[in-house]
Amino acid sequence: MFRSRARGRAGGRSKRLVRPDAKGLQLIQWETNERALFERQCRIILAFFLLVLAGYVLRLWYLQVLNGAHFREISESNRIRITAVRAPRGLIFDRNGTPLVENRPAYHLMLVREDIKAPEEVERILEELARICRRPLRELLDALEANKDKRPFEPIRLLEDLDRDALARLEARRLRLPGVYIEVEPKRSYRWNGTAAHLIGYLGEISEDELKDEAFRGYQAGEFIGKGGVEKTFEALLHGEAGWRQVEVDALGRQIRSLDEKLPIPGRNVWLTIDLDVQRTAEECLRDQIGAIVAVDPRTGEVLAMASSPAYDQEKFVRGMSTDEWKALINDISHPLLNRAIASSYPPGSTHKPFVALAALEEGVVDPTTEIFCPGWMQLGTRKFRCWRDWGHGHMNLYHAVVQSCDVYFYQVGLKLGVDTIAKYVKMFGFGQKTGIDLPGERSGLVPTREWKKTTKGIGWQKGETLAIAIGQGFNLVTPLQAAMAYAALANGGVLMEPRIVTRIEASSTADDHFLPSASPRRKLPVHRKNLDLISKALEGVVGHEHGTAHRIHVKGIRIAGKTGTAQVVRMPEGVSRKLLEKVVKDMHRDHAWFVGYAPADNPEIVVSVLVEHGGHGSSAAAPLAQKVILSYLGKRGLAGSVEGNDQKETVAEGPWAGD
Repeated sequence: MFRSRARGRAGGRSKRLVRPDAKGLQLIQWETNERALFERQCRIILAFFLLVLAGYVLRLWYLQVLNGAHFREISESNRIRITAVRAPRGLIFDRNGTPLVENRPAYHLMLVREDIKAPEEVERILEELARICRRPLRELLDALEANKDKRPFEPIRLLEDLDRDALARLEARRLRLPGVYIEVEPKRSYRWNGTAAHLIGYLGEISEDELKDEAFRGYQAGEFIGKGGVEKTFEALLHGEAGWRQVEVDALGRQIRSLDEKLPIPGRNVWLTIDLDVQRTAEECLRDQIGAIVAVDPRTGEVLAMASSPAYDQEKFVRGMSTDEWKALINDISHPLLNRAIASSYPPGSTHKPFVALAALEEGVVDPTTEIFCPGWMQLGTRKFRCWRDWGHGHMNLYHAVVQSCDVYFYQVGLKLGVDTIAKYVKMFGFGQKTGIDLPGERSGLVPTREWKKTTKGIGWQKGETLAIAIGQGFNLVTPLQAAMAYAALANGGVLMEPRIVTRIEASSTADDHFLPSASPRRKLPVHRKNLDLISKALEGVVGHEHGTAHRIHVKGIRIAGKTGTAQVVRMPEGVSRKLLEKVVKDMHRDHAWFVGYAPADNPEIVVSVLVEHGGHGSSAAAPLAQKVILSYLGKRGLAGSVEGNDQKETVAEGPWAGD
């Protein structure tokens, strides 16, 4: 009975209805409203999308059905074309603002295959183009074949750099040549027929490997880049930034209108330190010879001239060379592409003696009054080492030993110093290391030491080799630029400068003018000024003293200091005099001729280094060339007026050439 009542009570509770309170009623009402709002928004969005879709359908019906024929005709006759617009390359000037390298417009013949309706028409068009341009048909067919992998709408360059007569004939027949158009782009123009070719450099087409280089990001196949000289070193500044042009053209490839464009940013102009007149004088001096001339300002390190002979015609690279022409150029035994001023090194000969003399003074091995007797030779063991003057110089102090270039004096001094001490001092002046010039391909030369020979040759140093080093022979190797910078340090009181070839980088649309520092000293040399003055006095005596080896280039009113040098190419057999050897050797075995000097000696403004390969004596082959370059520069500065009107006999002393 008890259980029955319990079940009854429980059953009664489960059937009871619970009436919602006020809050519950509000919640139910809110949910109902939200659902209605959501459904209304969905209907609006759906209606919007249906409306947009209907608009698209109507537009397609209008274009494809109602006006389909009309628009098909337009699409067949007119096209949108986007073409790259190459930036004009920056110009190059000399220090006085004379243009050395400019740009000119070049006209290229282009073809777009997509604009030719019938494929068989291509051959007819090429045949007619060959007749109009007066070029072999094979040349155009080869260009087409080389670009066969291009897409039909991509332009193909058939011919480059058309002349104006060909352009006029093309224009007259334009309507018969669908898909043909003329592309205009700036092209390099080297104004002075190869002047300063090695310094300026040349352009060449970018290679596949270069396109992968991070330095050429953004470059396109077919672009030209600097391959040598300033053109290469300053490529990033000279190149500029390409633009583009979007145009509408008709079926014949004729432009109807311009739609949009991005103008190219021209490359930045570069001002060099060289003086065009001095440069041309230096190159004229080397005409028909092999060698190099470098002129620098000892106060700033600025390169006033840099000539290397033989040179090459940069315009050939602009026009393009055949394979045979390129092979002939690179296989030429005179190596015209080689910049001998920085990339060839030679024994310095007697131009090295002033540095050995300075080392002897600094080390206390000799003083200005120390005399050494020269009988014309020196005995070392069983060997005789000869002086260039067979009959000797007699008693020589340091001044006269430099002036007359006495070999025996420097043999004796060299033995006392030793090769490592000599190396220590010549390295101070920058020998054996690159100068840091902003040109590719510089060599460091060679300053030998005992350790160097042991490491590279596997044998010890010999005393006889020290004698050769003391007079600038043996393992010594020097570039003409190194010699110029070392003598600049003698001329300016002991400051080794870094050579500079650029003085100013002109503004572009995105950057201001940038003037480079006027002087770039590498280091102040730890030598005594009194010893430098003594060496400078001796170098002035080389030209000014009646017994100086370069006395024949003495000029009234101009104090020139310098040193001649003769670098042996063929080793002199023991006991054979230099004069006898010279009579039997052929031209390619003659000694190299050196002269390095500066002027005015009391306040130097120019240093000139001259190297003539197989020229013989420095006094006869190199010194007169240096004189011409010095007078060319000082004449422009108003410092050579006193020599005007003097004839050759008055300005250049008479007498036989000195032997060194």
